[in-house]
Amino acid sequence: MLGGEPAHVFGSSGGAVVGLALVTAHPGQVRTLVAHEPPVIELLPDREQVRAQIQDIYDTYRADGADKAMAKFMAHAGLGEAPGQEAGAPRWEPSPEQLATMRAATQMFLAHLLRPTTHYRPDVEALRAAPARIVVAAGATSKGQLAYRSAVTLADRLGTPAVEFPGDHAGFVVLPEQCGQVLDQVLTRAT
Repeated sequence: MLGGEPAHVFGSSGGAVVGLALVTAHPGQVRTLVAHEPPVIELLPDREQVRAQIQDIYDTYRADGADKAMAKFMAHAGLGEAPGQEAGAPRWEPSPEQLATMRAATQMFLAHLLRPTTHYRPDVEALRAAPARIVVAAGATSKGQLAYRSAVTLADRLGTPAVEFPGDHAGFVVLPEQCGQVLDQVLTRAT
């Protein structure tokens, strides 16, 4: 808590999973959690298949390196062109500096974060009972992607609609002003 007040938290992807775990472990410290496309695959009806695909990505990383594993991850997550995605929709194009940073982080992601993050099973009852307002967000152009599917499933389990944010899984990077406007609306809406 900052200044003694519960915090507003925005997390996307793995950060959204961290936010869900935070609300579960310390429910009084979060006022509002905006969980943007958390990959909570354990809630999906096809979780066994998805879990096996995640393991295959990890095994590829161990046997063939990060580049091949990330190519599989991107395809698996649907982070290329997704069904229903508008042609010409804004997409995040990382700068050379961002690419260098991402390469440095890829080893950590594949070795230590991919499996624990996607294997996290939210305690839906604890989340529903928490005093925090939980808003599950999904990208307007990421329909069909894994994280979109899991976000919508989580929202349904919580008994709330998913709030649509502009763009896809990285919409807040590509469309920061538009996403900021939606985030502001979500945070200032009366609870």
